[in-house]
Amino acid sequence: MLDLHSHLLPDALPDFNCAGATGFPTIEGDGDERRIMIDGKFFRAVDRTSYDIEHRIEAYAEKGVQVQVVCTVPVMFSYHLPARPAAKFSRFLNDHLAGVEREHPERVVALGTVPMQDVSLALAELEHIAGELGLVGIEIGSNINNRNLDDPEIFEIFSACRDLDLAVLVHPWEMMGTEHLPDYWLPWLVGMPAELSRAICCMIFGGVFERLPGLRVCFAHGGGSFPFTLGRIEHGFKMRPDLVATRNPVNPRDYLGRFWVDSVTHDVKALAFLIELMGSERVAMGTDYPFPLGEQEPGALIHELDLQAPVSQRLLWQNALEFLNLPPERFGLTTT
Repeated sequence: MLDLHSHLLPDALPDFNCAGATGFPTIEGDGDERRIMIDGKFFRAVDRTSYDIEHRIEAYAEKGVQVQVVCTVPVMFSYHLPARPAAKFSRFLNDHLAGVEREHPERVVALGTVPMQDVSLALAELEHIAGELGLVGIEIGSNINNRNLDDPEIFEIFSACRDLDLAVLVHPWEMMGTEHLPDYWLPWLVGMPAELSRAICCMIFGGVFERLPGLRVCFAHGGGSFPFTLGRIEHGFKMRPDLVATRNPVNPRDYLGRFWVDSVTHDVKALAFLIELMGSERVAMGTDYPFPLGEQEPGALIHELDLQAPVSQRLLWQNALEFLNLPPERFGLTTT
């Protein structure tokens, strides 16, 4: 199996905070636990599975996963911080992840991160990612400082990704409405799915997919609420085109098959519907490893569906490699 969606941190971070640029995460601790701190305040504790690649490879092997696609944890995006220090921060994270991939090329695929708040610096980092580092994609947030993914400046970044043949994994971040969701972990339970629908709708209605047909994009967490509310979205498109189809007259349903989603649905019936809606060539096994809202047993729901071998194989690794534009031979994977 190949896990398209997992997160990896360095075991230590230089302190990027300086005069006029504070708020960068730091990592403290030793032994088997690290603590992510922001401005001296505790943010999250993580164990070895978050930063120790040798441990992760072993842990994954026990679960039947041969290849892991790793990207940073969204708190590291730092989009809200000054752009030039943030670009240096991104560079450190990218160089670290690329080093992990170089050490384990048959086990690890790394996705980079860029300072999305500044187009010129983001474009420069994309060149570094694709050129010097040789990575095959990036991870971005579902919004950039509350700018949606149809923003003209963000379009420039998408266009460069298309030209550099970089895949884009969209991850929920800075969930809208969080200030009104103080209880019950609702930003993660309700806000995350909404964030992904927000991102997909903006890329569709804003014409991003229409203008960049070669851009390869995957939305994490099963595309959030989008697949399960597409009927409502399409109905609104048809009934009020004056409000919905203001930048793109194409029916949103026509874009099914134009992007990928991962399989993190936590419900076998939901996954079956997702595969039926998106097509078995556009859903790729992902877990959000090693975090609590991730799938705890990689591929378990896919196996539970008891699909024919060619379809199961597509979901478990082929679709991810097509999204990443990587050959199966690199990982010793073969079709059956």
